[in-house]
Amino acid sequence: MRSFPLPLALTARISPVVVLAAAGWALTSGPAATPAAEKESAPQSASKSPSGASTAAASKAYAASPAPCGSVATATVKSLVPGAKTAGKEIPSTDTKLRRTCSWNALKGYDYRWLDVSYEITDSDEAAAKSYKETITEKSGGGDVPGLGDAAYSVVNLTTEDKQQTREGVVVVQASNALVTITYNGSDFESKKAPSTDEINKGAIKAAKEAVAALEGGQKT
Repeated sequence: MRSFPLPLALTARISPVVVLAAAGWALTSGPAATPAAEKESAPQSASKSPSGASTAAASKAYAASPAPCGSVATATVKSLVPGAKTAGKEIPSTDTKLRRTCSWNALKGYDYRWLDVSYEITDSDEAAAKSYKETITEKSGGGDVPGLGDAAYSVVNLTTEDKQQTREGVVVVQASNALVTITYNGSDFESKKAPSTDEINKGAIKAAKEAVAALEGGQKT
């Protein structure tokens, strides 16, 4: 198989640890959207708004993030990121009790895939709801995902660099005082095309459902 260089944005993603360590902690993401990026979203039904998040009992508040690299089933990793090491790679964090991220990425043949699962534990349901609103406002153009956490949102973007397309899906979920963020993207370096919106959106939502289930199955205060 002949080799060729990755686009600059994807090359930068292959070494996220240095960037994140310097920043303390930040959510990893795919190639940065450009002003010319297309914003795409699969049709979604209405979901509960962040204002409907439960604030009644402290017993529902999460005290710590679950292990992110164990939050998605091995079969799901194999399906979404063919050729990746299923154990994943946890990104260094300044506070692993509150913020944790795991990444999987692989180039199999000409197909490249990247998956991130990130957790953030905030001080209260209200703080999580505020952060959720700010995030979905920034990532406008998507739609609600029904039946996931207290509120969930999905958006898919297409970017092109050096004639190489990359399509990335982001799913953000608020569950009580926790935020779960999934980033999933892909490219085909032979055709220079990106996977379909449907493939990326469904893959990101599938990972999000498993990540939220892992959170809900963990220890609460």
